[in-house]
Amino acid sequence: MESTAPVAASQPDSGRLRIGTAGWSYKDWEGIFYPSGMQRTKTHPLEYLARFFETTEINTSFYGPLKPELVKLWCRKVAAVNPRFLFTAKLYRAFTHSPIAVMEPTSAATIRPTDEDERHTREGLDALANEGRLGALLIQFPVSFKNTSLNREYLDRLLRRFMEYPRVVEVRDSSWNSAETLAAFAQKNVGFCNVDQPVMGKSLGPTEHVTTAVGYIRLHGRNYQQWFDSDNRNDRYNYLYKEKELEDWKQRILNVAEKAETTYVITNNHFESKAGVNAIELKAMISGQRMPAPPSLIQRYPELRKFADPVEDFEASPGSQMTLLA
Repeated sequence: MESTAPVAASQPDSGRLRIGTAGWSYKDWEGIFYPSGMQRTKTHPLEYLARFFETTEINTSFYGPLKPELVKLWCRKVAAVNPRFLFTAKLYRAFTHSPIAVMEPTSAATIRPTDEDERHTREGLDALANEGRLGALLIQFPVSFKNTSLNREYLDRLLRRFMEYPRVVEVRDSSWNSAETLAAFAQKNVGFCNVDQPVMGKSLGPTEHVTTAVGYIRLHGRNYQQWFDSDNRNDRYNYLYKEKELEDWKQRILNVAEKAETTYVITNNHFESKAGVNAIELKAMISGQRMPAPPSLIQRYPELRKFADPVEDFEASPGSQMTLLA
Protein backbone atom coordinates (compact mmCIF):
# COMPACT_ATOMS: atom_id res chain seq x y z
CA MET A 1 0.00 0.00 0.00
CA GLU A 2 1.44 3.33 -1.04
CA SER A 3 2.18 5.75 1.78
CA THR A 4 0.78 9.25 1.77
CA ALA A 5 2.26 12.64 2.48
CA PRO A 6 2.17 13.88 6.07
CA VAL A 7 -0.95 15.85 6.89
CA ALA A 8 -0.50 19.44 7.99
CA ALA A 9 -2.77 20.70 10.75
CA SER A 10 -3.25 24.00 8.98
CA GLN A 11 -1.61 25.64 6.02
CA PRO A 12 -1.84 28.91 4.06
CA ASP A 13 -3.53 28.89 0.69
CA SER A 14 -1.51 28.61 -2.52
CA GLY A 15 -1.76 32.35 -3.15
CA ARG A 16 -0.11 33.16 0.18
CA LEU A 17 2.54 30.44 0.03
CA ARG A 18 4.36 29.97 -3.24
CA ILE A 19 6.93 27.20 -3.61
CA GLY A 20 9.13 26.84 -6.67
CA THR A 21 12.62 26.45 -8.06
CA ALA A 22 15.48 28.85 -8.64
CA GLY A 23 15.55 28.99 -12.42
CA TRP A 24 14.08 26.63 -14.97
CA SER A 25 16.51 26.47 -17.90
CA TYR A 26 19.09 23.78 -17.15
CA LYS A 27 20.49 21.28 -19.64
CA ASP A 28 20.68 18.58 -16.98
CA TRP A 29 16.89 18.79 -16.39
CA GLU A 30 16.21 17.32 -19.85
CA GLY A 31 14.77 13.85 -19.42
CA ILE A 32 14.62 14.30 -15.63
CA PHE A 33 12.21 17.14 -14.90
CA TYR A 34 11.29 17.85 -18.51
CA PRO A 35 10.14 15.02 -20.78
CA SER A 36 12.78 13.79 -23.20
CA GLY A 37 12.31 15.41 -26.58
CA MET A 38 10.11 18.22 -25.26
CA GLN A 39 11.99 20.69 -27.44
CA ARG A 40 10.63 18.95 -30.54
CA THR A 41 7.11 19.95 -29.49
CA LYS A 42 8.21 23.61 -29.34
CA THR A 43 6.99 23.68 -25.76
CA HIS A 44 8.62 26.36 -23.64
CA PRO A 45 10.02 25.02 -20.35
CA LEU A 46 7.93 27.55 -18.41
CA GLU A 47 4.76 26.06 -19.88
CA TYR A 48 5.71 22.77 -18.26
CA LEU A 49 7.13 24.11 -15.00
CA ALA A 50 4.10 26.34 -14.31
CA ARG A 51 1.91 23.22 -14.15
CA PHE A 52 3.66 22.16 -10.97
CA PHE A 53 4.64 25.37 -9.20
CA GLU A 54 3.20 28.79 -8.37
CA THR A 55 6.48 30.65 -8.76
CA THR A 56 10.04 30.50 -9.99
CA GLU A 57 13.02 32.73 -9.32
CA ILE A 58 14.61 34.30 -12.38
CA ASN A 59 18.34 33.56 -12.34
CA THR A 60 19.36 35.21 -15.59
CA SER A 61 18.57 38.67 -14.19
CA PHE A 62 21.58 38.21 -11.88
CA TYR A 63 23.97 37.86 -14.81
CA GLY A 64 22.56 40.73 -16.87
CA PRO A 65 19.51 42.99 -17.14
CA LEU A 66 16.37 41.32 -18.47
CA LYS A 67 15.21 42.11 -21.99
CA PRO A 68 11.62 43.42 -21.85
CA GLU A 69 10.53 41.41 -24.91
CA LEU A 70 11.78 38.19 -23.29
CA VAL A 71 9.99 39.02 -20.06
CA LYS A 72 6.72 39.49 -21.93
CA LEU A 73 7.19 36.13 -23.64
CA TRP A 74 7.72 34.40 -20.28
CA CYS A 75 4.59 36.04 -18.90
CA ARG A 76 2.52 34.85 -21.85
CA LYS A 77 3.81 31.30 -21.44
CA VAL A 78 2.92 30.99 -17.77
CA ALA A 79 -0.41 32.83 -18.12
CA ALA A 80 -1.71 30.20 -20.53
CA VAL A 81 -1.05 27.43 -18.00
CA ASN A 82 -1.23 29.00 -14.55
CA PRO A 83 -2.86 32.47 -14.47
CA ARG A 84 -1.85 33.03 -10.83
CA PHE A 85 1.84 32.36 -11.45
CA LEU A 86 4.34 34.96 -10.16
CA PHE A 87 8.06 35.40 -10.75
CA THR A 88 10.70 36.65 -8.40
CA ALA A 89 13.86 38.12 -9.90
CA LYS A 90 17.43 38.52 -8.73
CA LEU A 91 18.91 41.99 -8.98
CA TYR A 92 21.76 42.30 -11.50
CA ARG A 93 25.05 41.42 -9.81
CA ALA A 94 26.63 44.75 -10.78
CA PHE A 95 24.74 46.17 -7.75
CA THR A 96 25.63 43.42 -5.27
CA HIS A 97 28.97 41.85 -6.15
CA SER A 98 32.48 43.00 -6.85
CA PRO A 99 33.32 42.59 -10.57
CA ILE A 100 36.08 40.21 -9.44
CA ALA A 101 34.23 38.70 -6.47
CA VAL A 102 36.10 35.42 -6.84
CA MET A 103 39.36 37.28 -6.11
CA GLU A 104 38.37 40.05 -3.70
CA PRO A 105 35.73 40.48 -0.97
CA THR A 106 32.54 42.26 -1.91
CA SER A 107 31.97 45.52 -0.04
CA ALA A 108 30.75 49.05 -0.63
CA ALA A 109 34.27 49.86 -1.87
CA THR A 110 34.32 47.15 -4.56
CA ILE A 111 30.77 47.25 -6.01
CA ARG A 112 30.68 49.52 -9.07
CA PRO A 113 27.28 49.76 -10.82
CA THR A 114 26.80 52.37 -13.53
CA ASP A 115 23.85 54.55 -14.50
CA GLU A 116 23.47 52.41 -17.63
CA ASP A 117 23.28 49.29 -15.47
CA GLU A 118 20.40 50.85 -13.56
CA ARG A 119 18.56 52.00 -16.68
CA HIS A 120 18.68 48.60 -18.36
CA THR A 121 17.83 46.79 -15.13
CA ARG A 122 14.75 48.93 -14.65
CA GLU A 123 13.56 48.24 -18.18
CA GLY A 124 13.36 44.52 -17.51
CA LEU A 125 11.93 44.81 -14.02
CA ASP A 126 9.32 47.32 -15.17
CA ALA A 127 8.22 44.98 -17.94
CA LEU A 128 7.70 42.22 -15.38
CA ALA A 129 5.94 44.53 -12.92
CA ASN A 130 3.68 45.99 -15.62
CA GLU A 131 2.56 42.46 -16.48
CA GLY A 132 1.55 42.05 -12.84
CA ARG A 133 3.93 39.12 -12.34
CA LEU A 134 6.76 40.50 -10.20
CA GLY A 135 6.38 39.00 -6.74
CA ALA A 136 9.68 40.22 -5.33
CA LEU A 137 13.09 41.61 -6.26
CA LEU A 138 15.81 39.58 -4.57
CA ILE A 139 18.89 41.63 -3.70
CA GLN A 140 21.48 38.91 -3.09
CA PHE A 141 24.87 39.60 -1.51
CA PRO A 142 27.73 37.10 -1.07
CA VAL A 143 28.98 35.91 2.31
CA SER A 144 31.90 38.37 2.08
CA PHE A 145 29.47 41.31 2.37
CA LYS A 146 29.71 42.00 6.12
CA ASN A 147 27.61 44.18 8.38
CA THR A 148 29.81 47.28 8.50
CA SER A 149 28.85 50.94 8.60
CA LEU A 150 30.01 51.51 5.01
CA ASN A 151 28.10 48.47 3.75
CA ARG A 152 24.97 49.53 5.62
CA GLU A 153 25.19 52.96 4.00
CA TYR A 154 25.60 51.38 0.56
CA LEU A 155 22.67 49.02 1.14
CA ASP A 156 20.50 51.92 2.26
CA ARG A 157 21.28 53.85 -0.95
CA LEU A 158 20.64 50.77 -3.07
CA LEU A 159 17.29 50.10 -1.42
CA ARG A 160 16.21 53.68 -2.13
CA ARG A 161 17.19 53.30 -5.80
CA PHE A 162 14.81 50.38 -6.25
CA MET A 163 12.16 51.33 -3.72
CA GLU A 164 9.25 51.01 -6.19
CA TYR A 165 9.66 47.21 -6.25
CA PRO A 166 8.91 44.69 -3.47
CA ARG A 167 12.47 44.24 -2.19
CA VAL A 168 13.99 41.30 -0.33
CA VAL A 169 17.62 41.27 0.80
CA GLU A 170 19.71 38.10 1.06
CA VAL A 171 22.81 38.42 3.21
CA ARG A 172 24.79 35.29 4.07
CA ASP A 173 27.07 36.48 6.87
CA SER A 174 25.76 36.07 10.42
CA SER A 175 26.77 39.63 11.35
CA TRP A 176 23.48 40.72 9.74
CA ASN A 177 21.41 38.48 12.01
CA SER A 178 20.65 41.15 14.58
CA ALA A 179 17.72 43.03 16.04
CA GLU A 180 19.11 46.25 14.56
CA THR A 181 19.12 44.81 11.04
CA LEU A 182 15.59 43.45 11.35
CA ALA A 183 14.31 46.77 12.69
CA ALA A 184 16.00 48.68 9.87
CA PHE A 185 14.55 46.33 7.23
CA ALA A 186 11.07 46.65 8.74
CA GLN A 187 11.35 50.44 8.80
CA LYS A 188 12.33 50.47 5.11
CA ASN A 189 9.66 47.90 4.17
CA VAL A 190 12.31 45.43 3.03
CA GLY A 191 12.04 41.67 3.37
CA PHE A 192 14.72 39.48 4.99
CA CYS A 193 15.68 36.38 3.03
CA ASN A 194 15.99 33.31 5.27
CA VAL A 195 18.52 30.82 3.89
CA ASP A 196 19.59 27.23 4.29
CA GLN A 197 23.24 26.81 3.37
CA PRO A 198 26.34 25.05 4.67
CA VAL A 199 27.09 26.78 7.96
CA MET A 200 30.82 27.38 8.02
CA GLY A 201 32.69 30.03 9.97
CA LYS A 202 30.37 32.99 10.39
CA SER A 203 27.92 32.14 7.59
CA LEU A 204 24.25 32.69 8.39
CA GLY A 205 22.37 29.74 9.83
CA PRO A 206 18.64 28.97 9.43
CA THR A 207 16.29 31.79 10.44
CA GLU A 208 12.60 32.55 10.12
CA HIS A 209 12.57 36.34 10.07
CA VAL A 210 9.68 38.38 8.65
CA THR A 211 10.18 42.14 8.30
CA THR A 212 7.55 43.05 5.73
CA ALA A 213 4.50 41.63 3.93
CA VAL A 214 6.79 39.44 1.81
CA GLY A 215 8.34 36.37 3.42
CA TYR A 216 11.22 34.73 1.58
CA ILE A 217 13.14 31.47 2.05
CA ARG A 218 15.91 30.05 -0.14
CA LEU A 219 17.22 26.51 0.23
CA HIS A 220 20.70 26.21 -1.27
CA GLY A 221 21.53 22.68 -0.15
CA ARG A 222 24.14 21.48 2.32
CA ASN A 223 26.96 20.26 0.12
CA TYR A 224 29.75 21.05 2.57
CA GLN A 225 32.41 19.15 0.62
CA GLN A 226 31.98 21.08 -2.63
CA TRP A 227 30.62 24.45 -1.52
CA PHE A 228 33.92 26.26 -1.99
CA ASP A 229 36.37 23.64 -3.21
CA SER A 230 34.74 22.41 -6.43
CA ASP A 231 36.04 23.51 -9.82
CA ASN A 232 32.49 23.39 -11.21
CA ARG A 233 30.17 25.88 -9.47
CA ASN A 234 27.16 23.66 -10.24
CA ASP A 235 28.59 20.95 -7.99
CA ARG A 236 27.80 22.97 -4.88
CA TYR A 237 24.09 22.60 -5.69
CA ASN A 238 24.31 18.82 -6.01
CA TYR A 239 22.36 18.08 -2.85
CA LEU A 240 19.04 16.35 -2.22
CA TYR A 241 17.37 17.28 1.06
CA LYS A 242 16.25 14.37 3.19
CA GLU A 243 12.70 14.22 4.50
CA LYS A 244 13.80 15.03 8.06
CA GLU A 245 15.68 18.11 6.86
CA LEU A 246 12.57 19.31 5.02
CA GLU A 247 10.42 18.62 8.09
CA ASP A 248 12.58 21.06 10.05
CA TRP A 249 12.04 23.69 7.37
CA LYS A 250 8.33 22.92 7.09
CA GLN A 251 7.71 24.42 10.51
CA ARG A 252 9.87 27.45 9.79
CA ILE A 253 8.00 27.99 6.52
CA LEU A 254 4.65 27.84 8.32
CA ASN A 255 5.93 30.30 10.94
CA VAL A 256 7.02 32.74 8.22
CA ALA A 257 3.79 32.31 6.25
CA GLU A 258 1.73 33.02 9.36
CA LYS A 259 3.33 36.46 9.68
CA ALA A 260 3.69 37.42 6.00
CA GLU A 261 1.02 38.17 3.43
CA THR A 262 2.87 36.22 0.73
CA THR A 263 5.76 33.82 1.27
CA TYR A 264 8.13 32.54 -1.40
CA VAL A 265 10.06 29.31 -0.85
CA ILE A 266 12.76 28.77 -3.47
CA THR A 267 14.80 25.60 -3.85
CA ASN A 268 18.19 26.40 -5.33
CA ASN A 269 19.72 22.89 -5.27
CA HIS A 270 19.17 22.73 -9.02
CA PHE A 271 21.68 20.03 -10.01
CA GLU A 272 19.79 17.36 -12.00
CA SER A 273 16.53 18.89 -10.77
CA LYS A 274 16.95 18.01 -7.12
CA ALA A 275 15.31 21.40 -6.58
CA GLY A 276 12.20 20.14 -8.35
CA VAL A 277 12.06 17.06 -6.13
CA ASN A 278 12.37 18.98 -2.89
CA ALA A 279 9.94 21.71 -3.96
CA ILE A 280 7.25 19.11 -4.72
CA GLU A 281 7.96 17.30 -1.45
CA LEU A 282 7.61 20.56 0.50
CA LYS A 283 4.31 21.32 -1.22
CA ALA A 284 2.99 17.91 -0.22
CA MET A 285 4.29 18.08 3.34
CA ILE A 286 2.81 21.53 3.95
CA SER A 287 -0.53 20.97 2.20
CA GLY A 288 -1.06 17.45 3.49
CA GLN A 289 -1.99 16.41 -0.04
CA ARG A 290 -0.29 14.35 -2.73
CA MET A 291 1.15 16.46 -5.51
CA PRO A 292 1.40 15.98 -9.29
CA ALA A 293 4.94 15.44 -10.57
CA PRO A 294 6.67 14.76 -13.89
CA PRO A 295 6.82 10.98 -14.50
CA SER A 296 10.53 11.14 -15.39
CA LEU A 297 11.28 12.96 -12.11
CA ILE A 298 9.61 10.21 -10.08
CA GLN A 299 11.45 7.58 -12.10
CA ARG A 300 14.79 9.26 -11.37
CA TYR A 301 13.98 9.90 -7.69
CA PRO A 302 11.74 7.04 -6.45
CA GLU A 303 11.53 8.58 -2.95
CA LEU A 304 9.18 11.14 -4.50
CA ARG A 305 6.48 8.43 -4.77
CA LYS A 306 5.70 8.97 -1.10
CA PHE A 307 4.50 12.49 -1.88
CA ALA A 308 3.51 12.68 -5.55
CA ASP A 309 1.81 10.95 -8.45
CA PRO A 310 2.96 11.06 -12.08
CA VAL A 311 1.04 13.12 -14.61
CA GLU A 312 0.84 12.94 -18.38
CA ASP A 313 3.74 14.30 -20.32
CA PHE A 314 2.97 17.75 -21.63
CA GLU A 315 3.24 16.67 -25.26
CA ALA A 316 0.51 14.06 -24.77
CA SER A 317 -2.15 16.69 -24.09
CA PRO A 318 -0.73 20.18 -24.64
CA GLY A 319 -4.02 21.99 -24.20
CA SER A 320 -5.42 20.11 -21.22
CA GLN A 321 -5.05 20.22 -17.47
CA MET A 322 -2.72 17.77 -15.76
CA THR A 323 -4.15 14.27 -15.56
CA LEU A 324 -3.02 11.66 -13.05
CA LEU A 325 -1.78 8.45 -14.58
CA ALA A 326 -3.41 5.26 -13.36
